[in-house]
Amino acid sequence: MASNNKQDREARARLRAYQARQSVHQHRTRRRIRDNVIASVALAAVLVLATGAQLFFFNGGPGTPEAVPTDTATPTPTPGAGGQNTGDVPSSDLAANRSWTGTLTLNDVPLGIELDGAAAPQGVSSTISLAQNGFYNGVSCHRLTNGGFFVLQCGDPVGDGTGGPGYSYGPIENAPADNLYPAGTIAMARQGGSAYSMGSQFFVVYDDTTIPSDAAGGYTILGKVTSGLDQLKTQITDAGVQEGARDGKPAVPVTITGFTLQ
Repeated sequence: MASNNKQDREARARLRAYQARQSVHQHRTRRRIRDNVIASVALAAVLVLATGAQLFFFNGGPGTPEAVPTDTATPTPTPGAGGQNTGDVPSSDLAANRSWTGTLTLNDVPLGIELDGAAAPQGVSSTISLAQNGFYNGVSCHRLTNGGFFVLQCGDPVGDGTGGPGYSYGPIENAPADNLYPAGTIAMARQGGSAYSMGSQFFVVYDDTTIPSDAAGGYTILGKVTSGLDQLKTQITDAGVQEGARDGKPAVPVTITGFTLQ
């Protein structure tokens, strides 16, 4: 009987040791599974954030005004707050606190224009500098909208909404308090939410358009078209957007063939 009892005790001891090892193994397995799940969730979160950042950067690239009017009220902060110029921005003194007249020629359509150097000294000074240095010659108008939002956007040397003159500036000047941009308005394009992202891209409003302010405010109005707007509509904007879209490249390719100011 003693021998059997001893064998029983040894068997129970082996069983307890086996069960203990199994318990430790199961605990480690569960911990590995938990750690892998946590790591996977963390990786997914990082990928989502990275993707979101890329979409924000590229979809809100330089010179993209808000394309879809909204009824949601947006608070209007102090224009130009929270930013600074970058690069070699032309002096705002070039505008000389006066009106400038000239001609902006798109394809063969000459638009008489008038820029208000008193109301938008920095924006007009930059435009004067770029025009006088030939920057705009041969540059395309890469964007047309016609779905309740009527602008022709020009001035990007890259041609896809991401290009500029090598500098960016602010603040927002001469933006309308009521967010209404009448037909003929010439205004500066910029990144959404950034008052100091203006460069060379501008847009011509060819029919009355409401553009809601965003977190940075409205859009700098440089001046207006004084003649040729009807011709611009019949020869260019009436043809619409490529592939019948509401927002995209004009169906009639548009190039700046002249830009003079005096």
